[in-house]
Amino acid sequence: MVYLTPLQYALSVVSGVLVGFSLGLIGGGGSILAVPLFLYLVGLDTMPNYQHIAIGTTALAVGLNAYINSYMHLRRHNVSPRVGGIFAGVGVIGTLIGAYLGHITPGTDLLIYFSIAMIVLGIYVAVKRESAKAGTNDEVQRVVDALTKCPRLTLGTILKVAGAGFAVGLISGYFGIGGGFLIVPSLMFSAGLCITRAIGTSLISVGTFGIAGGAEYWFYGEVIPLVAVLYVIGGIIGGYAGTSIAVKAPKDTLRVAYGVIIVAVGIYMLYRLGII
Repeated sequence: MVYLTPLQYALSVVSGVLVGFSLGLIGGGGSILAVPLFLYLVGLDTMPNYQHIAIGTTALAVGLNAYINSYMHLRRHNVSPRVGGIFAGVGVIGTLIGAYLGHITPGTDLLIYFSIAMIVLGIYVAVKRESAKAGTNDEVQRVVDALTKCPRLTLGTILKVAGAGFAVGLISGYFGIGGGFLIVPSLMFSAGLCITRAIGTSLISVGTFGIAGGAEYWFYGEVIPLVAVLYVIGGIIGGYAGTSIAVKAPKDTLRVAYGVIIVAVGIYMLYRLGII
């Protein structure tokens, strides 16, 4: 049984707010901040087996938050259920394998790999480019038109979706992250989904991978359920605030700044681990 102070529980909500805010602001990648916030803001980096507990708890929080956020996409019929079902159904096998591999990886090594993944993701977020019409009425109409033109689920498409789902699920389970930054392009490549529908469909997999990975870590006693719930509560609040600002702020500036923050946090984690 893990006992936390009232301040640590409050900081868990604050951490959730920060994660949700970043997700609402730039639309992806924010869940990777959950682990360092868990360790260094909530202050649980001194407890026994903290590395695995951080990964397991945040995996559960990410999964819960993704299922909640999928509600708006489902209401707008912005989800491809068959593609999402195949991707998540096969991917959850990879997630369970990845979570087991993460569980048996020495805790310090796991955080080193996680820190490197943060740096790589931060660079990716900072340098990628969005369509000039993204979010405009022209883009919305193009997406509506594209929804009826997605390729049929041929055997080849099913195999590509399944293969991509397994690979992304493996990574997601190992690091305890949602993997949305990998799932969206994977769905676009393997199933030919337009980007907006890929984002909506990806939440099925993010939620499934997070819940599955978190449940496996929970089985090993490496999850603090109340902290995961507090993360989710904070994430809802932060997500609303981030989305409100995102509609007015310059997207390129936000994306670059966020990428720099992720890289800086990854470097800081390596410093705390004594690698640099």
